[in-house]
Order: sequence, then C-alpha cells, then structure tokens
Amino acid sequence: MQLSLSVRPQQSTRSTTRVFILSPERDAPYPAVFEGFQRYAKYLAENEARFPPNAYALATSTWYYDPSDHRSPHDAWLESVTIGELSSGPRQERRAVTLRARLLGAYHDGYIELTYSHVFRYRLSLQDGAQGHRDWRYDEFRVSEEGHLVHEIQWASAGGTGEWVIEAVDVDFQWCPTQASSSPAV
Repeated sequence: MQLSLSVRPQQSTRSTTRVFILSPERDAPYPAVFEGFQRYAKYLAENEARFPPNAYALATSTWYYDPSDHRSPHDAWLESVTIGELSSGPRQERRAVTLRARLLGAYHDGYIELTYSHVFRYRLSLQDGAQGHRDWRYDEFRVSEEGHLVHEIQWASAGGTGEWVIEAVDVDFQWCPTQASSSPAV
C-alpha cells in the first residue's frame, strides 16, 4: 500500500544538495556515522547566514539529535498532521500553506509540535501504514538553492521507511510536557 500526498516540486530538493545524516549515513559503521555528523556540523556552520533562525537553532542545539533528551523527535510517534491554507486579501486570494505535525515523544511524557510556516513544497509518503508511521527515525535540515528550509524526515514503518520532505520558510518547535512530566522546557 502506497500513500502519498504531494505538492510537486519543480526540482527535487534532495538532488540539489547533499545528505549528511539520513539512513545511508546513520546505518553505516561508527566512524562513518561520526564523519556524517562532522560534515553536517560543517555544512550548518558554513550556511548559518542562509538558514532560517528557528531551524538553525534546532539543528545546532545540543539536545535535538540526542535520543536521551525527551524533547528529541527520535523514536517519537505521529499523532496528527494538519495542512492548512491561510488566506488574506480582499477576495482571500493570497494563500499560504502551513503544515503542523504533532508527535508523542519517545518517552510518552510530552508532545512535540512542529509548525512549518509558508510551505513551498511537501512530499509525505508511507509505504505501509498498517501499523502507522511507527518511529521518527532520522531527519536533517538543509537550505534549498532558493534559500528555503528543507526538512527531510524518515520514518521506520513496518513495511519500509516512510519519507517526508517539507520545504518552507522556517519551522517552529514546541515541547508540550504532560502533567506528570519533569522534562526540560524549550
């Protein structure tokens, strides 16, 4: 079963830039994984001026890629995804797509909310949804040739890896702890 929602890009955002820390890099033996993170850190530093501020802050934080931190999306489960179209103008003719994903954190003690403002392109695919998306596996932030944020996310689904690619102005991150949670706030 293939489920796919797409706003077709004119060019593939993945083909225009390198990938540093997704499955091929992270599933490699340890030295290659470490080198992938080093190349990614170098890419982030070299492109800091081009990066949207919120995405850059996430990508360079000490906790975002640390699976022991409760706020990290690694191993989180999708609760919902909402795609909306905000309108303005005299006839509501100016439109802006937004995408919001809500995840149950890996430790089940809070929710992660990612909101992408002014989405230019997205591709959400899932090979086998019989048991849901399963775990948020890997992700990385990049900047497109046009200067937009590109967030590529891989899911560990039962029948293979689902993949999301979202191109937007920026992303807002919010950690919403449950009542009993003592996890750090963002």
